[in-house]
Amino acid sequence: MATAAVADLHASLADPALDSMNFLNEIANDYPDAVSFAPGRPYEGFFDTALIHDYLHRFEQHLLVERGFTPEQVCRVLFQYGRTKGVIDDLVTRHLEIDEGIHAEPESVVVTVGCQEAMFLVLRALRADDRDVLLTVTPAYVGIVGAARLADMPVVGVDGGPAGIDLPALAGTVRRLRAEGRRPRACYVVADHSNPSGVSLSPADRRALLDLAAAEDFLILEDNPYGLFSADDERPPTLKAIDSGRRVVYLGSFAKTGMPGARVGYVVADQPVAGGGLLADQLAKIKSMLTVNTSPIAQAVIAGKLLAHGCSLVKANQPEIAVYRRNLTRLLEGLARRFPADGPSGIGWNRPRGGFFLVLSVPFEADDSLLERSAREFGVLWTPMRHFTTGAAARCAIRLSFSVLTPEQIDEGLDRFAALAASIARRGDVRPRDTDTPLR
Repeated sequence: MATAAVADLHASLADPALDSMNFLNEIANDYPDAVSFAPGRPYEGFFDTALIHDYLHRFEQHLLVERGFTPEQVCRVLFQYGRTKGVIDDLVTRHLEIDEGIHAEPESVVVTVGCQEAMFLVLRALRADDRDVLLTVTPAYVGIVGAARLADMPVVGVDGGPAGIDLPALAGTVRRLRAEGRRPRACYVVADHSNPSGVSLSPADRRALLDLAAAEDFLILEDNPYGLFSADDERPPTLKAIDSGRRVVYLGSFAKTGMPGARVGYVVADQPVAGGGLLADQLAKIKSMLTVNTSPIAQAVIAGKLLAHGCSLVKANQPEIAVYRRNLTRLLEGLARRFPADGPSGIGWNRPRGGFFLVLSVPFEADDSLLERSAREFGVLWTPMRHFTTGAAARCAIRLSFSVLTPEQIDEGLDRFAALAASIARRGDVRPRDTDTPLR
């Protein structure tokens, strides 16, 4: 049998970013009884297979009654390959108008196989030659780094910091790259409750980022999977909602707000392309050679959920929003009880305003070997921050996800993590941290 060496395959396959997901999944599979703060999955308590049938029927009735389709046309929509850009673009734009105040035309939307495909399509289109570079606010979601590797797009990180973005550093990086003959095409940002840090950009920084993108001539790739899940009723406008210069390519997903198993995402790319319509039209060309189209059945289920709630996912997700708010409060209170600020633990954390994640700073090396020991000996899983950035501070930092757990699981998981931390302290494995102070 012929054997291929990794060195003879695409260079991305040797990149650590592509190993992260597999490693974390294997740990979870090896220790199924562990309490897991690792996965960024939506809460499962409201899953009901009957909803799939209800939503499919709701979309079918929409086509028959509201759109005036014949039964034969409905069958064709659901059974055939369908339009490459998708068959629910009008409902996507209606949802964006209602929930986000984003005014987008249906032709600017491409419905994708999850948001991951949307990322790849955009990066593949923007990567014209070896000069092109993607900027990411670090720590960054590993999926964007992996997509960039597959698209042969070099990634340059810019420090996020406690405010979510260091704008002077971003400006300096753009100018330095240009002086080197490189071309920063876009900057990837999660403005609301980012993965992994949980940090959100202030309204002032959002506007300043748009101004910088216009002044320095680069696009912003805004990814917004967690924007609906604020810890209070205050939701600052997305970058796309206040984007008057078409600088923002908006990456959307129904994984957290609709149904993760449907694998339906989308991209709003309304940037004009000279001689080629909109950027969305160019992305559709790439998609036609990649996945052909997104499953019409999956789109129909998501469309049914939208229609059932007046195209408002804020309305549809009220039960989930309540769970995430409860869990964040439970986690923050539980951490404060177990690791008081005036205590000896040296453990601190940030206080996100919503989303699924927060970050612990710890006085020890939080690497994959410690994660395996944590799972094996203490029955608790978490994610080393070094999977999201190569920065020195990541050596002693941990991401905790609270979205999929019950309050009792949060309490039990924190007890187990506290036992792990106490064990490390007894063994004398505590090391000087690379950051000045713990997060609080």
